[in-house]
Amino acid sequence: MILGSEFWAVCFCLFALCLFSLSCNHNPYKSSNKVYRKEANNLSLVIQEQPANYFSNDQVGWIGTVNFDLRKPNFVIIHHTAQNSCPETLHAFTTTQSKVSAHYVICKDGTVHHMLNDYLRAWQAGLSKWGNNSDINSSSIGIELDNNGYEAFSDSQINSLLVLLDTLKTKYKIPQENFIGHGDIAPGRKVDPNWRFPWKILADHGFGNWYDDTSRVVVPPGFNDIIALRTIGYNIKDSVAATIAFRRHWLQDTVYKNFDIESEKILYNLSLKYQ
Repeated sequence: MILGSEFWAVCFCLFALCLFSLSCNHNPYKSSNKVYRKEANNLSLVIQEQPANYFSNDQVGWIGTVNFDLRKPNFVIIHHTAQNSCPETLHAFTTTQSKVSAHYVICKDGTVHHMLNDYLRAWQAGLSKWGNNSDINSSSIGIELDNNGYEAFSDSQINSLLVLLDTLKTKYKIPQENFIGHGDIAPGRKVDPNWRFPWKILADHGFGNWYDDTSRVVVPPGFNDIIALRTIGYNIKDSVAATIAFRRHWLQDTVYKNFDIESEKILYNLSLKYQ
């Protein structure tokens, strides 16, 4: 039986243990936030450095221009997380071993986590290309939607996404056609967001292009499907992969098929918007 001072010693230990547990649970990302601040500070020091003289000419003094600002994002890349929960994704993005990140994560309940300053470069696009741009990470904002890749996207999630996209488009003057998917910039390697993603709803709000009524569209003689895909922005090195990516985005299809009359009308109509 525990009596007197021993009893109070045990109580104090239990109380201290509870306080420690509560402090840990209060902010489980305290350590990763500390790393963020440290890395951001290191980058700020790099930005403040006087431009280097690469020609080793002591007679040429440094002359700083007075006309500059920060580089701004020009694309928004939309992903699905391919994981089973928001906490799982947040853990991955706060672990150095994963080597992946995004600017925003949107959970199924609509909660938005802003994980990286928009002006900083996230590791989200990987080996990808859109048009002549082969370094998408350096010019884009990455948005991850909590979705395992095989399910529909929740209304709350899409509503939050629309609010966020409106903010980003207005703030950075991002062109309507520059809201695209990971599967578009990396055909054959990525398929996100999955075919259930409501691209038309986004386009109706001004985020991404959509095709018009094609009932009166006439595809001209000699129209080349592959060149049209290239005009839109697809990397046509693997034309089959590019076709599949196009069909997933605009036809909500998941398999490869040759373009028939109706799908070719859609392709032609869209290609005109990207010229």
